[in-house]
Amino acid sequence: MHHSLITMHYLLPINLFFFFLYDYIFLHICLCPNNPLSQPHITQHSMGTLAGHLVPGSALALLGLWHIFNTFRAYHLKGPNHFRSSFWHPFSKLTYMELFLIVSFSIFSIVMQVLDYPLFSFAFKLNNYEHATMFLHLVIFAGFTLVNEINHKSDMWFEVSGILAASVFGQELFLLHYHSADHVGLEGYYHWLMQLIVFVSLLSAISTTIFPSSFPSSLVLSISVVFQGLWFINMGFLLWVPELVPKGCTLSLGHGGDSDMHGAVICGTHDAGLRARALANLQFSWILAGILIFVGCICSFFPKKVAPRAQSIEYERLNSRIAEIPLSVAGFKQVNYQ
Repeated sequence: MHHSLITMHYLLPINLFFFFLYDYIFLHICLCPNNPLSQPHITQHSMGTLAGHLVPGSALALLGLWHIFNTFRAYHLKGPNHFRSSFWHPFSKLTYMELFLIVSFSIFSIVMQVLDYPLFSFAFKLNNYEHATMFLHLVIFAGFTLVNEINHKSDMWFEVSGILAASVFGQELFLLHYHSADHVGLEGYYHWLMQLIVFVSLLSAISTTIFPSSFPSSLVLSISVVFQGLWFINMGFLLWVPELVPKGCTLSLGHGGDSDMHGAVICGTHDAGLRARALANLQFSWILAGILIFVGCICSFFPKKVAPRAQSIEYERLNSRIAEIPLSVAGFKQVNYQ
């Protein structure tokens, strides 16, 4: 119980951090009349399809959940004095499986983007190459980390891998913010919220690199990766499944400029747009709440570490010696008195 309380002590500021982040989003973005995201626009480009969001989103979510569990496990086994963060975790006997999967999945995603799945053509489309570039930085991070871990080339690789991990999120944020497909309206608002999550990932990756023994930094990084994945999945369903599009809005598929796969969620009235963005805020908060509930359950899963038997015996001997001291002193006083 004591160990769980210590861990929950770290979770409280994390929860508060995300709470104030969401409060900032709602007050300064959604309700700001001068914000371009609060104006009704019709988007002309889209980021993909349901599968294009579901597959990478699921991969990110599973990767983040894997890191959350291993972060708790490492902290539980090593304790606060010997805990050290890691940007990847060994998988049983298949030690480098995580890095292999990241490299393989990223290369596969790059190929799919370059070939313009599902059209399979070599047409040069900026948005496809921007998505491929995001995966390229994942390949750089996981590839060099894998080579270094197998060959044990450098003792300073943790710091270098931290910089490479931060660059993954930095480039993701950069390419999302300056995307060639100018996301506006409801779709733009969903992508703006996505950028905020990626920004938290970037900050936590930098913090983990600078403070490798910081359990909160490592945990926030893992939580933000899960959040990215689940929000990406949420975007796929809410922006690409006509039955799930908010009331008063419609999914419009048409010729967006460089392919016929582009779509847009168009809200018929200003009130419908405001309602759709309010629903996005609720989804943002509910997904975060679900992640934090999961984190709290994982925290409770690890029991308090029991002191080894040898330490307990030594502690009992020490207590018995302390208890004998007053008797000896009293006997000494009695002899002097006689």
